Amino acid sequence: MSLNDETTAAALNRLKRARGQLNGVIDMIEQGRDCRDIVTQLAAVSRALDRAGVKVISGGMRECIRAAENGEQPELSEDELEKMFLSLS
Repeated sequence: MSLNDETTAAALNRLKRARGQLNGVIDMIEQGRDCRDIVTQLAAVSRALDRAGVKVISGGMRECIRAAENGEQPELSEDELEKMFLSLS
C-alpha cells in the first residue's frame, strides 16, 4: 500500500525527530547521566515511534477508504488494518 505525500512527509518528520531523540539518549548513556533522565527520554522516543506508526496506519486507512469509494478493492482488509494497529500496543 502506498501512502500519499502528506502522510509520508509527516511520518518521516516524526521518525527523524525520534532518531534525534534516540541519539540524545545514546549520548546521555555515554555521559553517565541519571537513569531517570534516560528513561524519560526513552519514553519520549517510544511515543514518537508510536505516533509515526499511527500516522502510517491512518494514512493507509485513508487510502483504503478512497479505493473503496472509487469502487476499487482496498489493498488491506479491515482485519489487516486492525492487526497493524494492535501491533503498536
